[in-house]
Amino acid sequence: MSKKATSIKTVLPSFTPVAVVDIGSNSVRLVVYDGLRRAPSPVFNEKVLCGLGRGVAATGMMNQKGVERALIALARFGALCEQIGVGDCFAIATAAAREAKNGPQFIKDAQLALGREIKVLTGKEEAEFAAMGIVSSIPDADGVVGDLGGGSLELVDVKDGKNQGGVTLPLGPFRLMDAIEESGRDPKEIVEEALIKTGMMEAIKGRRFYAVGGAWRSLAKLHMQQSAHPLSVLQQYTIAPTAARSVSILVGGMAEKELKNTDVIAKKRAETLPLAALVFDRLLTLGQPDEVVFSAFGVREGVLFAKLPDDKKTLDPLLAGCWDFARRYARSPEHEEELRDWTDDLFGNELFEESKADKKLRHAACLLADIGWRASPDYRGPRALNLITQANIVGVDHPGRAFLALTIFYRYQGPVKTKAPDNLASLITSKTNDRARQVAAVLRLAYCLTAAMPGTLPKLKLALNDKKTLQLTLPESLENLIGEIVDKRLEQLADLIDCKAEIVVKKKN
Repeated sequence: MSKKATSIKTVLPSFTPVAVVDIGSNSVRLVVYDGLRRAPSPVFNEKVLCGLGRGVAATGMMNQKGVERALIALARFGALCEQIGVGDCFAIATAAAREAKNGPQFIKDAQLALGREIKVLTGKEEAEFAAMGIVSSIPDADGVVGDLGGGSLELVDVKDGKNQGGVTLPLGPFRLMDAIEESGRDPKEIVEEALIKTGMMEAIKGRRFYAVGGAWRSLAKLHMQQSAHPLSVLQQYTIAPTAARSVSILVGGMAEKELKNTDVIAKKRAETLPLAALVFDRLLTLGQPDEVVFSAFGVREGVLFAKLPDDKKTLDPLLAGCWDFARRYARSPEHEEELRDWTDDLFGNELFEESKADKKLRHAACLLADIGWRASPDYRGPRALNLITQANIVGVDHPGRAFLALTIFYRYQGPVKTKAPDNLASLITSKTNDRARQVAAVLRLAYCLTAAMPGTLPKLKLALNDKKTLQLTLPESLENLIGEIVDKRLEQLADLIDCKAEIVVKKKN
């Protein structure tokens, strides 16, 4: 008897990809995102270092070899957009295209190669999008954004999520090369003179400086490697200005051959990186910021953010990103929302001294609480730890990311005896580690009561009463949920917050 072959249809999560093509003075890049959303995730990312801006200041023309490479790359990017099924493609060009005499002709040829319209940004628009990119990923950003490309440097003051104004300077490495060759002046003098004339150095003093651009990200990668930083995540990597200057001075003194042998720096950046490092060093010296924050978000993400409806712009990027994780990984995303609300009663108690930032991280942890369930039980903790430390989420600094990772790690491994991995423990205080254990203990209690299904938590109450007793209250209809595992996990949580535990069953009248 013959058997009929059966086919299994794979149903994947649907999304409508959008793309940004960024034609810069140094690189030409395509990034395809999973949609026009508050916390978009890249699904494809490719760049070609074409050096379009090389020689523009000296000759007035874009580098011909660079133009040829760029057109080939753009034709490929157009084909990739078709293959991926990209809907909206926002293509932009910056300093080299807007300043070169052959810029208009290049844009015509580039549009034919890409098959999409390309917008040439003014210096002001480029600065605005750079600021939007920072605000989209760090909503409470307060300081000055610096975006260094191959041809220009944009400096923008941001406060309360708004652009306070900025400037565009001809301090990209290619422009500096031409200026040095033409004038014969010391590059340090050229950079300092341009920075002082902006009047923006005072705006940086005592505030944060947000560093954007591939060259400065290379400096951050090098510093991470030198300092053995536990997370290899560039977004919101924060260091002291002295540390940033130290790595800048180091790179500024390295020969091109040495830089090419450094595995964290792209070989094609070796020629221009010392000048990028010089601009960074002089800017930090003159500006005297309080902290340096590196950002993977910049002009491209700013372009996407500008396209969002106003109601989506106000959403928190961390919580939006964690909700996307819940939708993809949790057994019941609705349960995670209930968990977020259910924990408010307990942690709203003044005993916990929960700040607004703490509350947001707790809510994020609730949304991430079930991301390891598909793994073997022995690997759920480590899997969750790796997912969160490596996740493409924004709106959280490295200590906050470590808190989230440890909270879910403890949720699976146990909140009492489990030792925190040394690398992550080094990023947080002992008080924050204790809080991660407490939140994890609440999550463990919740899951043994609900089996990860929605509808039960809203009927339960977990709170500290006036006698400093941790009280779990259930309706009589759910009394059978009480058992040894519930008793044990409630006691564990009570011990972690130094109080007694009590279960109360509300009888029907």
